[in-house]
Amino acid sequence: MKVGSKLLREVAFMADLTAANAGTYQFDDQFSINRLGYGTMQLTGSGVWGPYKDPNQAVSVIQHATELGINFFDTADSYGPWFADRYLAAGLKKASNRDNIFISDKVGQTRQGPGIWTPHGEPNYLRQQVGVSMMTLGIDHEDLLFLHRIDSHFPIADQVGELKKMQDEGKIKHIGLSQVSVDQIKEAQKYAKIDAVENLYNVADHKDDDVVDYAESQHMAFVPWFPLNTGKLAGADSPLSAIANKYQVSEAQIALAWLLKRSPNILPIPGTSSIQHLEDNVAAANVQLSDADFDQLSHLSK
Repeated sequence: MKVGSKLLREVAFMADLTAANAGTYQFDDQFSINRLGYGTMQLTGSGVWGPYKDPNQAVSVIQHATELGINFFDTADSYGPWFADRYLAAGLKKASNRDNIFISDKVGQTRQGPGIWTPHGEPNYLRQQVGVSMMTLGIDHEDLLFLHRIDSHFPIADQVGELKKMQDEGKIKHIGLSQVSVDQIKEAQKYAKIDAVENLYNVADHKDDDVVDYAESQHMAFVPWFPLNTGKLAGADSPLSAIANKYQVSEAQIALAWLLKRSPNILPIPGTSSIQHLEDNVAAANVQLSDADFDQLSHLSK
């Protein structure tokens, strides 16, 4: 039986399914991670509240992610709260490369119910959450710890300063900030070395281009949350759909490929509870957008 050329291409594409094809980012002398990571937020109940409907499936997705070469996982104490962390810890137990897996965690948000997020940056609270998160994840230090939101009720010096104290104590290796402006990053840099920023950023919404560029200039990782939002660029007869058809891949893969090409310090963390979607996301590491297609998407989304 003759196998069609399209099927042969698909077989070859799946055979080379690994996050390593996205390239690497060097956090420090110990950790060089694959740039395409995984975010755990979807491994919770509705409104990012409570347990996921199928905990075994959540653990299986984490396990399969490690098999696909993902060695960068992003989580937060507020996802559940703590349910995502539990699934992450369970999924990583059987990972053959556990010592080479890098986890970014976040503290500084309280939860009072589904869809409710309340920043709280009181230093003692931040310290407590770091301790509880380490116990939940089964780790003795945080590889990367983000201040999930800057709390306007407390000086940045106190919030970042407490993270710096814990860094000096060996509890935190790298410090990051989430959903911040360039000015806020500069203020925080007065009190600690900032190694990463996590902001809303995707092909359809890149108002924070200046933050990406500043982070790159400062050798900081930039972790875009909601990386698969394609907004009005997606759908039938849309620009994103046309480019996806051109490369014979999904629109999600084009959205991730755009992020990977945007800057070498960008580390996308698409999350999913589906093995199929996980594999589709990882396949984005094989997509090499042309400069012309990248520029077209960048221009349209502006």
